[in-house]
Amino acid sequence: MYIPKAMKMVDLAAQHDFIDAHGFAAVVSADLQATHQPLVLHREEGKLGTLYGHFARGNPHWENLDGQDALVIFSGPHAYISPTWYAAKPNVPTWNYAAVHVTGRVSLLNAEQTLAVVEDTVRQYEPDLLAERTVITDAYRDKLLPAIVGFRLEITQLEGKQKLGQQRSTADQRGVFAALSGSKRLDDQALAAYMAATGLGTGEV
Repeated sequence: MYIPKAMKMVDLAAQHDFIDAHGFAAVVSADLQATHQPLVLHREEGKLGTLYGHFARGNPHWENLDGQDALVIFSGPHAYISPTWYAAKPNVPTWNYAAVHVTGRVSLLNAEQTLAVVEDTVRQYEPDLLAERTVITDAYRDKLLPAIVGFRLEITQLEGKQKLGQQRSTADQRGVFAALSGSKRLDDQALAAYMAATGLGTGEV
């Protein structure tokens, strides 16, 4: 991923936080197949962390993935940026966003390991379901388990990019942040909230 120095996310903990917050990712293999799916990060497993997920067994993407490298793309908030929001003129439109790219080696999992992945995923997104077994009964879970294939991806490289206009003048940053914050568009509001949380592109020192 092309990342100008000013836009590089270098802190490993920040990259991990981003993955946890934006866990629905695209898994892309060397044969140019891609699958969109939720992934769970185990931060302390491996040098840079390890991702866990699962494919539908009917999805042929998993069949040639064992032992292969894959790219995983995590996308965060993004929005169109109007040149009318800048103090400086003339100017052009752009698109601001944040993303993390992960590469690593894929290993397919057995049924017992796949079950652990499924429960780990539920634990991250709706943990009450694990305590209340009337919705997902053990019998129903075991019936569906053969229909999925679990995998792990040990991370070998992480790249994070935050293109938030932080390289622009203070006046330009404040103009963009104010416009995004005051917008009725949910994408704009989400990006403004991300900028406020990171302190990037807001025009505040």
